[in-house]
Amino acid sequence: MPLTPEQLVVAREDLVCIDPALARAHAQTPPFEWRVGDRGFPGLFRMIVDQQVSLASAASVWARLQAGLGEITPETLLAHDLDSLRGMGLSRQKATYGQGIARAQLDGTVDLEHLSTLDDEAAIAALVSLKGVGPWTAEAYLLICDGRLDVFPGGDIALQEAIKWADLLEQRPDTKAAYARAEMWRPNRGVAVHLLWAWYVGVKTGQIVLDHPLNPAGARPRPRERRQP
Repeated sequence: MPLTPEQLVVAREDLVCIDPALARAHAQTPPFEWRVGDRGFPGLFRMIVDQQVSLASAASVWARLQAGLGEITPETLLAHDLDSLRGMGLSRQKATYGQGIARAQLDGTVDLEHLSTLDDEAAIAALVSLKGVGPWTAEAYLLICDGRLDVFPGGDIALQEAIKWADLLEQRPDTKAAYARAEMWRPNRGVAVHLLWAWYVGVKTGQIVLDHPLNPAGARPRPRERRQP
C-alpha cells in the first residue's frame, strides 16, 4: 500500500541514513504525497496513453476518451473500432495496444484486477507479456497504480538524471547502472523513486536550485586555459 505523507517523511530520513548521497535531495525537497493511479485496466491503459506525449496532450486525449467511451473498461474499448478510437485522439498503435490488453483481461490471460496477489517479479513478468507494455510501463504501473514499495523503474530518464545529480556524476547512469545503484535502497526503492522524481521536478520547474557544481544540463564547463603566446 502507498505510504502516507507522514510515513514518507520517516522513510526518506531512513533512506538518507542508509545512503547519505540522498541527503541533498531530501533537504531540498518539501513533503509530497505518493503518486497514485487507478488500478486494473484503466490504470495500465492510461500509462500507455500518457507515453511519449506531453502531460497536456495526454490529459486531453484521456478526456476525449472519457467523453467518447464513458467508463473506460475493456468492454467499452473493444466496442469501438480503431478508427473510432483514433477519432478520440489515440494513435493507431496505442489503440491497438489498448485493445490487446483489453482482450487479455477479458480472456484471463492477465488478471489486472488481482495482480496484487503476485510478487513483484511475477507481476512484472505478467505485465511485460502484454504487447505494448515494456519494463518501464510495468514497473511504473506497479509503483503508482498498485502502490508497491520496492519497485524501481530503472529506465526512467528523470530518475537517471536525479541519480547523476545525487552522485555528482558528469553523465547520467544507463538503465543497468541505475538498477545497480538502487539496490542499496531495498526494500524501499519506491520511496527513493518518489524522492528523486520530486527533486527532479522541483529542479526542472525552477523551484529548487542545485547547490553543487553540476547543473541540470550537465557538467558546468571549465574555464579554458590560456595558451602561451
